[in-house]
Amino acid sequence: MTNHLPSRRRLLAGLGAAGATALLSSCVTSTSSAKSSSQGAVTLQSNLSAPQAKTAMEDLVAAYGKKGSGRVSLNTVAAETFRTQLPTYLTSANPPDVYTWYPGSVADAYAKKNLLLDLDDVWSSSPDLKRYPKALNSLCTASSGKKVFVPATYYWWGMFYRKSNFAKWGVSEPTNWDEFLDLCDKLKAKGVAPIGLGAGGGTAWVASAWFDYLDLRINGATYHRELLAGKHRFDDPEVRKVFDRWQEVLPYFDPNGTAVAFQDATTSLLNGRSGMMLIGTFFADAAPRSALDDIDFFRFPVIDSKIPLAEEAPTDGYFATARTGHRDQVFDLMRYLATAEAQEIYIKGSSGTVLPCNPGAKDAGTALVKKGREHIEQAAEVTQFFNRDSSDALQPTADTALTKFIAKPKDVGSILTDWQRDAEKIWNA
Repeated sequence: MTNHLPSRRRLLAGLGAAGATALLSSCVTSTSSAKSSSQGAVTLQSNLSAPQAKTAMEDLVAAYGKKGSGRVSLNTVAAETFRTQLPTYLTSANPPDVYTWYPGSVADAYAKKNLLLDLDDVWSSSPDLKRYPKALNSLCTASSGKKVFVPATYYWWGMFYRKSNFAKWGVSEPTNWDEFLDLCDKLKAKGVAPIGLGAGGGTAWVASAWFDYLDLRINGATYHRELLAGKHRFDDPEVRKVFDRWQEVLPYFDPNGTAVAFQDATTSLLNGRSGMMLIGTFFADAAPRSALDDIDFFRFPVIDSKIPLAEEAPTDGYFATARTGHRDQVFDLMRYLATAEAQEIYIKGSSGTVLPCNPGAKDAGTALVKKGREHIEQAAEVTQFFNRDSSDALQPTADTALTKFIAKPKDVGSILTDWQRDAEKIWNA
């Protein structure tokens, strides 16, 4: 199946809080000062720690090793540990060579500090990368014109549920906000927690999806991106409208929503203790393969039909440290990771719920993936995710504000005031 990425206009619209024209605002360290060595293995630091994703990465590294191009040492780190330790990895005296992470404004923060390897030679010498859509090309390019990232896969967010559970409960997918609230009522009447969350146990960032989607549905993608860039305030009336809507649905959330991680919330969803969950397809890597055919999703409900439809469709892939001592080997590995072969190996070994970035690569071809691809293509605009459209540094401010709101929704006024204060410290740093 040919890969049809979102159009350049739509994907560029979601490249970051500062917009596509300011993707990466400072120069990237030149590779001329990096040591090039043929000794030792290239280290690949991976945050893909869910069982199926980890297996897929192991398959990928093994396949590369069989080509005889060089050795790769895969180091898999628990996702939340990786997130907090990434700045330390990149600034250490002897950092890992290559990392799984995100392009766009997240890479910007590290490029500004001259921590990322210039990958121009990879892009110019790879037949595969020359075929990638312009939107991905731009997403991986610094404002200086230097490439800093190789994209591999992208995925979508939605309201996921188990088909057999919906059938058992006699309910169906809603298409608007009122139908969504009605669905929640029906599930609650059956003794089911309508909405799972999973914003505890180190995964508080999951709650940001609710903020993103409500803001996108109420205020639109342009306002949302400008807000994350500091052009609006978190205590503005427009943002307050987001939380007014959230309060309408908050009584339907699992009471343990901020006490358990999304992996545990996934188990509750599969076991029928909760009805549905706003999550990215990565959650399926923590689900039994036997359950995958029973998983479905629907679009986050439309609230205002006049607002252009936006969806979250984050891109994943790889960047490298500017301090690598294995530049040539890193370049070779990066070229391989951009191939259709590499991306198909990963998709086959994982849950198969991601879409390949290589235009010639085949996806899993399942009904779920076909629906997911159509879901993204139907969007008027595509965003990435809260931290990906702002910065990793801003994410903790959202984690604090949103978990406080879920616990004490009546304190929303002071919570938003505090959020704005904390965000300004990041923006003004």
